[in-house]
Amino acid sequence: MATTEFDTSLPSIRQVQNLIKQTATVELKLLTGDLLTGRVLWQDPQCMCIVDENSQQITIWKQAIAYIKPKS
Repeated sequence: MATTEFDTSLPSIRQVQNLIKQTATVELKLLTGDLLTGRVLWQDPQCMCIVDENSQQITIWKQAIAYIKPKS
């Protein structure tokens, strides 16, 4: 069974970890064109979970994300 390492030396992993620590609201654009807004709760090597304004948790495959940015 192969294990995927969670490489915290990667800038993208560190950036998302900082967003989690700051409980920052982010805008997440998916490759489908959908735009999600919420706070990142957690990430693992394949997915991340955000919670939206209705306290609904949404798990997103990282490969489906076009971009993620802090909401001003």
